[in-house]
Order: sequence, then C-alpha cells, then structure tokens
Amino acid sequence: MIKLLDKPFKAFTIYAMVILLVSIPLYFLVVDWIWVTEIDDNHEIIMERIENRFEQAHVSGHDLETILHTWNTLQPSSSIMAISENITRQDSIYEVTKYNEYEGEWDRFRGLQTVIQIDKKPYLLNIETNVEEAYETIFAIGLVTVVLYGILVFGFIQLNRKISKSVWDPFESTLNKLKSFDLSMSKEVSFEPTDIEEFDALNRTISKLISENVSAYNQQKAFVANASHELQTPIALLKSKLDMLFQDEKLSSEQSELVNAIQIPLARLTRVNKNLLLLARIDNSKFSDISEIDFAEKVEKSEELLQDYIVEKQLDFHKKALGKCVFLCSKFLAETVVNNLLSNAIRHTSKNGEVSVEWDETGFSFKNSGNEALNQDLLFKRFSISTTETTNSGLGLAIVKEICKQNGWDINYNFLDHFHIFSVRFGKF
Repeated sequence: MIKLLDKPFKAFTIYAMVILLVSIPLYFLVVDWIWVTEIDDNHEIIMERIENRFEQAHVSGHDLETILHTWNTLQPSSSIMAISENITRQDSIYEVTKYNEYEGEWDRFRGLQTVIQIDKKPYLLNIETNVEEAYETIFAIGLVTVVLYGILVFGFIQLNRKISKSVWDPFESTLNKLKSFDLSMSKEVSFEPTDIEEFDALNRTISKLISENVSAYNQQKAFVANASHELQTPIALLKSKLDMLFQDEKLSSEQSELVNAIQIPLARLTRVNKNLLLLARIDNSKFSDISEIDFAEKVEKSEELLQDYIVEKQLDFHKKALGKCVFLCSKFLAETVVNNLLSNAIRHTSKNGEVSVEWDETGFSFKNSGNEALNQDLLFKRFSISTTETTNSGLGLAIVKEICKQNGWDINYNFLDHFHIFSVRFGKF
C-alpha cells in the first residue's frame, strides 16, 4: 500500500529523473556546439590576423622563409606551407583524434585548412585546437545537475511532509473519527470545520450518510424491540390455547398429532422472540446487575442444565482450569454467553464426540470435535446458518457477539485439528 500523497510524488520523482537523464546528453550537445563554433570563429580570426600581419610586415624572400620555418617550428598547433599557384583549395573545417605528445594522451582536435596570400603568393594555412576540454565541461555540468537533482528531491520530500501535515490534517481527523464510529452506539459524528472545499464536501456527505444510517438503525432497533414485545402476548395465548386443546379428552389421535406438530414451530417462535428481546436489551445496554463473575461456577450451572443433551449424545465432556477466571459483567449476560457457547458446542458435535472448556486469567474457550470448519462470514450474523447440520434460529452466536462487544471482549473462531474453537479474551489488563 502507498499513501495518496506519495503517488504523485513518485511520479514527480520519476519525471525529474527522466528530465535529468535527457538533459545530460542535451547539455553535452549544446556545450559542444558552442565550443566548436567558438573554435571555428577563433580560427577565422587567427587566419585573418596572420594574413594581415604578413601583409603589413612586407616580408619576402629569405626573411619570409626564415619566419615561416620558425613559425612551423614554434607553433605546433598551426602550419604555413607554400603551394603551387595553379592549385586551388576550398576552406576545410575538420575534426581529428590524434596523440597529444605534450599531455601524453589521445585528444580531439578541431582544424581549419585555408589558403592565404603572403607576398602575393598562395600558402596553405592549417590551424588545429584541442577541444578535449569540452568533456571536462560536460562532466562538471553533469555533476552540478546531479547535485541539483538531489537537492530538488530532498526539497520535494520536505515539502511533501509539510504539505501532508498541514493540508491533510482534516482528512486524517475525518478518517480517525470514521474508524472509531460504531453504529450500535447510535451517536452521530461531528467533523472539524476545514477551509478546503473537497474535504468540507466530503465531511458534509459523510455526516449526511451517518445521520441517515443512525436514524435507520434506531428505527430498525425500535421495530425489533416493539415487534418482539408485542408478540409475547399472542404467543403466550397460543401456547395456552394449545395446552388446553391438547388436554381435551375428545381430541382424536390425528388431532393430537396436529396440535403436537404446531407446538414445535411455536416453541421455536417463542425462542426466537425471546432472543430478539434479549438483543434489543443488549443494544440498549439495559443491564445494571454488574458484579464479579466466577467463570467456573457458570460452567458448572450450564453443564447441569445441558446434562441431558450431553448424556443423550454420549459426549466426552472435559473442563480444564489453567487459572482463576474472574471478570466484571452482568450476571444474566455471563450466563447467556456460557449457555449459548456450550449449547452451540453440544449441537455441533456428533454422537460420541468430544467437548471441552478451558479458562485462565485472560479468558476462556469452548472446543468441540467436528469434521469441517464453519462459514466464518456468516458465523456471528443474525439469522445466518453457518452449517447445514443445524436447525437453530441463528441468533445464539449473534447474541454472544453483541455481549462481547458491549463488554469490550474479543471473540474468535478457529478450526484446528478437527476441533471447533470459540475463544473469548478480555483484552489488555
């Protein structure tokens, strides 16, 4: 992952690097062109001066030969040679690489060959100038460019950090508030005002979205609570009427079977309604019986309640205390967590399977043998079925999840060595 502000910075850095790489040969070509152009202009000036000086000196005959011999001896970079009058030559500009005996290395030379008139006779003038220093100039320019590029990148980094800290503070504040937002708390989020138009529009849009979701959540929560509450009375009446009907001696065997069949879904409906009411109470945090809970005692009571199911499925039930597990919680909620997790373990264990409970100072875990892992995406969702082996309402683990959330506990599921493991941890001490 890469931060938003670092993405354009990376592009800018690559772009600057490309420009740098392109600029170095470009510098070379420009400087070299300037250099050789200046050399050519200088050669033209030298040629004109030599021709003018000889013309002004009026040297001829033996004196001229002596001067030319001395010139060719003392001026290794130029030479003046006599040529026949019938030979015509055009000016020639050339480059040659040859060994420089004075510096002991091979150098690049720029030369000019032209015909000048001395004492009204044609002479071939040859002038050569070492242009090797152009490479040294290019090296200097390249070095300076690299240094400037380093300074440029360093400046980009510093400006990037400074801009990120000042400009993106509102975004970071908004992001942190969204991370800590909990819809179940039914609290709207207020964002700090900002003078950046895009962030202000973002905050207003998010505020509107949160407000609508909080309102919808509260309406849904109120509907579930009210509906569950209103269903209690008709469900109780149905159960009462069915009991009275079942006790009627005039009831035929077919009618008895029909009444019995009605009681099964009615019992499930009663259980679902009871769980929905419990979830509504948990959402509204309507529990004040907070006290120190000894987990071992709750396991003992839950085992007594579910003993018939354990015996019926011939389960191998184990308890293992690795430390004293005492925590602050509502007594009713603690019993609900233990009962739901233990009944869930029993329900998902095949006959002659194994169920175990372990606890220490940091939390507790329920383990039961199984053949395949449960669907973790649906495991703690309301009315979800995480496996085809269950016929329950899908609210038991959802209730456990909500209780853990309200108390700040962590609940996790793992499937290891053919064992389903539900672990509850109390967090940091």
